[in-house]
Parts: sequence; C-alpha cells; structure tokens
Amino acid sequence: MLIATAEEMRGLDAGTIQGRNIPSTLLMERAAEGILCACLSLLGTPEGKQAVVLSGPGNNGGDGVAVARLLREKGVQVRAFLVGKREKMTEDCREMERRLEGCGGRLEQFDPASEQQRQLILDADLLVDAIFGIGLHSDVQGVAADAIHYINRSTAKVVAADIASGVEADTGRILGCAASADRTVTFTLPKVGHYVGDGGLATGMLTVHSIGIPEDLVEALPERITAVDADWVKAHLPARPEDGHKGTFGKCYLLSGSTGYTGAPVLASHGAVRSGTGLVFLGVPEPIYPIAAMKTLEAMPHPLPSDGEGRVTTAALETICTKAAPCDAMLIGPGLGRSEETERLTAELLKRISLPVVLDADGINALSGHMDVLEERTAPLVLTPHDGEFARLGGDLSEKDRVGTASAFARKYGCVLVLKGHRTVTACPDGRVFVNTTGNSGMAKGGSGDTLAGLLTGLVAQGMEIGEAAAAAVWIHGRAGDLCAEELGQRAMTPSDLITRFSQVFLELE
Repeated sequence: MLIATAEEMRGLDAGTIQGRNIPSTLLMERAAEGILCACLSLLGTPEGKQAVVLSGPGNNGGDGVAVARLLREKGVQVRAFLVGKREKMTEDCREMERRLEGCGGRLEQFDPASEQQRQLILDADLLVDAIFGIGLHSDVQGVAADAIHYINRSTAKVVAADIASGVEADTGRILGCAASADRTVTFTLPKVGHYVGDGGLATGMLTVHSIGIPEDLVEALPERITAVDADWVKAHLPARPEDGHKGTFGKCYLLSGSTGYTGAPVLASHGAVRSGTGLVFLGVPEPIYPIAAMKTLEAMPHPLPSDGEGRVTTAALETICTKAAPCDAMLIGPGLGRSEETERLTAELLKRISLPVVLDADGINALSGHMDVLEERTAPLVLTPHDGEFARLGGDLSEKDRVGTASAFARKYGCVLVLKGHRTVTACPDGRVFVNTTGNSGMAKGGSGDTLAGLLTGLVAQGMEIGEAAAAAVWIHGRAGDLCAEELGQRAMTPSDLITRFSQVFLELE
C-alpha cells in the first residue's frame, strides 16, 4: 500500500475540496464515521459507557467533535473538550461544534487544573485523541502536553484520529510527548509515522479508512514509499513454471562462518534453500567444514583456506570467484569474523564479483573505513545493517528519521539498504522506499539475521529485482516470525523455528 506524506495528503484534500467541489465538512463526517467504528469495536455495548473526546482547534479536532456527536447518538455518555484556544478554531471545527450543540452536546474548554476533568479522563471507558493531526512539526507544549499526559495515565481504550497526537507524520519521531493509542484510524492512505520509529509504537492497531478522495487523485501520487503487505509480496514473487528444473530457479553462493560461528552458515543456507532457489553453494573456512557438511543436507558446502583463528583468508579469493561465477547471487558475511584478511577479501570480492551481492553482518563490518569500495562498485548490492552496523558505515540516525536517512544513504552509495529494526526500512538507490509491516521482538535473537540474509539471497537468485527481493524477504521473514509468536510465544521461538515457517508463509501467498 502506498504511504503518503503530510504534504501529499494536503494536496489530496485540496484537490478534492477545490478541484472536485466536495464539501470539506462531508469529508470530515466520513472521517468521523471511520473513527466511530473503531470506538464501538473497543466499547462493545455502548449503553452506559463513558467516553471523553479531546479535540484540538484544527480540522483534526473537528473530526473529534463530529465523533462526539456520533457517539452520543449511539447512546454513549460523552464529554467533549477543546484542547487549545477557541479563537484558533477552523471554520469546519466550528461547524462540527454547532452540530454537536444541535443534538444537545457541548464542547467544553479543557482545563488541566480541573481535578474533575482529570478524574473524568482517568476513569473513562474510551478516549478519542483528536488534538493534533499530521501537520504537527514542533514539540508539544502547554495544555496539549497536559492532555496527552492524562491520556497516557488513563486505563481507557484510546482511539487516535488520523495519527497519535505528538507523532510527526513523515518520520515517526515523538515531538516532545505523544499519546499512546490502542487504535489509530487514518484516512485514505497511511503515513510513515504510523509504522516507523517511536510513532509506530504509539499507533496501536492501524485502520485505513476511505473518506471519498477520488481514486484518480490517489493514483496520480508517485509510488515513492510503500507499506509492504501480503498482496504486494504475492504480486512480486517470481513465477515457478510447471516444467522448471533446479537450474530454472537460480543458483546462489554463500560465504559465511568461522570458528565459533558455525550456526551462521547453516542458518543462512537453510534460509536460501527455503526461498525456493534451485542450488545453494556454501563456502566456509576449512576448520568448520565438517560441521557445515553434517548440518546442511540440501546446500553444497566446500572448505576454504583459513587463518589460525578459523577465519577465511585472501588465499580463498580465486576459489570463491570460480565457485561463484556460474551463480545468480552471492551472500557475504554471516559469521565471517573480523580481521584484516576478511576486510581485504570482502573488498576484493566486491570489486571482482559482478553478481548481485548481499552484504550482511561481518561483511558489513568489513566495510568500516573502506566506503570507497561502495562508490566504485556498479553491480547490484544489498546492505543489511542493524542500527549499530549502520553507524559503523557512517549512517547517522540522530534525527530519528529512518526513512529519510536510509533513502539518502542508498542514493549516495548506489545500493539497496535494508535498515533492520522495528518496521524495517528498505531503501533503493532510485528513491523507492519500502516499509515492512510484519515481525515482533521474539525475532531479536542471534541467528535471525542469518536466516533473512539467506532468504534474501535466494530470492535474488531466482530473478527478482534486488530492491523488491529485499522488501519481500523482510516481509516473509517477519510473517514467519509472527507465526512463530502465535504458536510458540515470543520468548521461546528461535531462528530455526523461523525457517520452518517459511513454507507456511509461501503457502499463504499462493
């Protein structure tokens, strides 16, 4: 699903209201209907339930005031408060206040010093957060900060209108403080802040509700940022012809492992095999070859020259190049260990190998201080760092703009960047960005990244465009993690469990 920026959403609203002569108040009423559905799903039986609506003076606040009226009509006991100055109310917000008054309701002024109001918020069954919308770009202060503090102290279920107040729509940054929602109802298209960074944690369950923006206006938006879901992955997976053989489905070469890190090559090779690729070759340092040979039944391991610490050396360069030459994709890095030799070997391979390469873990670490290698390489390349590895590559996440930072890095170095974390971001050198929508903290265990790297390399070997393969692999990996969490729980699930669920995920996508 396409993700819109705040500016793009303002353009859609203007194009609808001014260009198509659709009243803004009609759009507001439709937005309120979507929020109402979320409210009722959380409340269950509305009779006797108490709700508090906290609305700002802008049009987002107008959505909230309209919801207050609709909740009253459903039999919910509602108190609506204006968080902000009445003189700043937009005309549409004032119109919704008039409609609320027409059915016997009232928009009261929020007073953080009022003990009665504070207790009302703390004891409510439902809170509607409509203080700020997607236009917020400065830290929350004053009475709005007080209101958000009360929301987060309450035991009530919280529904956010468009985006949780305090979340920056285009980055997911928390601007001072932010409401923590159980449900967020956004309109027409999701925003980056619903998924990425701390904003993703404040969103709760996300619902995208149509308010009648004309489809042709939406379709005219550039497909720059995409939220990856099952339909997207299904549409981009490579076909498997009925008369295909193992050569049809690609060959990949994995360079992985060292003494003390024998699990990484095994997990990576299993991930590659489960991706559907036809042949998987695995190069490992000679001391761990017996272990890899015993544990990789479907992949084909072979030993490589190593140093006294069991790490592969530059003496393996020609053998690796020869073995990789007939392949369609290559993985470098999981469990390689760190040494001057692995750094030189990685740099030489990136210069000589014209295959698409996935660089993971110690393959990424080998680039620290050698970023000129990336600038020289022209063949397709994927980097899969977590935040710490990204920092070692010179990436700066201090501004907490994961999408913008990842995109800038991918453009600068002409690579695909998979910035791993909660809602992993995949950025392509052509400006496309993919935001993942699957996964959970049960996957935060050693070896999980190895399985992803193998899966990704296998998809590339099957002919997928490299950026789309990365985005699809991240989603499949996360979906497998969600299945594990459902069946085993987040604490006990393992990276090996992830691999066994890949088949279930692929069945879901058929």
